[in-house]
Amino acid sequence: MATELFDKAKKNKADEFYTQLPDIEAEMRHYKEQFRGKVIFCNCDDPYESNFFKYFAMNFNFLGLKKLIATSYAESPVATKQLSLFDIKNLNVESSDAKSPYKIEIFEVKDENADGAVDMADVEYLLKNRKNVLTLLSDDGDFRSDECIELLKEADIVATNPPFSLFREYVAQLIEFNKKFLIMGNQNAITYKEIFKVIEKNQMWLGQSLNGRNILFQIPDYYESYYKIIDGKKYAFPKGVVWFTNLDVPKRNEELVLYKKYVKEEYPRYDNYDAINVDRTVQIPLDYTGTMGVPITFLHKFNPEQFEILGLSRYTKTQGMSKEFVDAYYKSGQTGAISEGHPDLCYYDHNNKPVIPYMRILIKLKKITNK
Repeated sequence: MATELFDKAKKNKADEFYTQLPDIEAEMRHYKEQFRGKVIFCNCDDPYESNFFKYFAMNFNFLGLKKLIATSYAESPVATKQLSLFDIKNLNVESSDAKSPYKIEIFEVKDENADGAVDMADVEYLLKNRKNVLTLLSDDGDFRSDECIELLKEADIVATNPPFSLFREYVAQLIEFNKKFLIMGNQNAITYKEIFKVIEKNQMWLGQSLNGRNILFQIPDYYESYYKIIDGKKYAFPKGVVWFTNLDVPKRNEELVLYKKYVKEEYPRYDNYDAINVDRTVQIPLDYTGTMGVPITFLHKFNPEQFEILGLSRYTKTQGMSKEFVDAYYKSGQTGAISEGHPDLCYYDHNNKPVIPYMRILIKLKKITNK
């Protein structure tokens, strides 16, 4: 059940998935110099629950940040509880108003308790005792609100785990305002028409770590579906988590080492499109000059200097499945709702068995190697 949580989140808008600090640290360490002197905005995070806020607050000086901004959302299930943990003296509002969405803006973090280290205790002191660090928002704190858009305009880099149900809209906003970003999402988002279009235009790519791994996310207590309970807290374990970014990623500059040569018998040609099928990224032939269909996981190894992305099979016009292929497909005992003219890619394997692969990214080699 836990593996279906991403899909359920999209359908039910149950979007509270709290990223664990080690997973954030493992990715952020690759961008230290790109963060220096920048304004960081965490615009989908309750600061008292979000490990994104905690990471940037604790590492404010180490990263050399110019400013850190975080906003809470009115419907966050932790906003009310977490605010009550801190005796915020600056707000000067009725206790009921303290439940409202708010923003935090940090320009510096000092070792306030003189213990030789900057940690969340110093951040807590800062929030309690410095004026204008925490202020209430007039709107609901939604990333689409006018207040949050004004903060977005000020930001250099956005870093967060955005709502799964609003992923398309969230990315569209980042592109519209030409922002640098480092955000989490599900690997299958690659197949969304709006998202793939951004990837195809070289405006977004995958981050350094995770590579579609399944990782634990803490979820609110009232969520019915969960993977396990640790220390009384519920955790989900969804499939295929990736980082999406337009920051410079180290592995994006690494050339994929190809070792196989093209052998006609090993690479079936699609029955309804002029391209060959490649089942695994490592099997891409180093000397093939035509179009190839590769798994979406290819993007973890994509180097724009080495490969050209031509499209995604879901949005590519094929000749459609022939009647002969459809008949052979059902005769082989396979199931699925297909009929003559179905647009998905299809081919016959080396045993002459009809195959309909999962979506393929269509690519070409920019560099042909003859070894």
